[in-house]
Amino acid sequence: MRLTVNLDPDVYSFTSAYAGAKGITLSAALGELIRRAERAPQPGSDSSRLTRNEHGYLEIAKTGDPLTPEMVKEAAEDEFV
Repeated sequence: MRLTVNLDPDVYSFTSAYAGAKGITLSAALGELIRRAERAPQPGSDSSRLTRNEHGYLEIAKTGDPLTPEMVKEAAEDEFV
């Protein structure tokens, strides 16, 4: 669908940089970012996958397993491949 939109300068700057870094068009970048925002858990929702324990460390919700740096690295690599 073809559409004209007006973006705030900071939104345009971020989206343009995102598109350039991924080697995609501005339209494709906007689509990706909007879809990612749609899938993101809402703050305070019970479906959040991470919680903080009594010591302030992040844990995987409902399992109590600690979130390790290796897990973060693996997730980051999976997302940007």
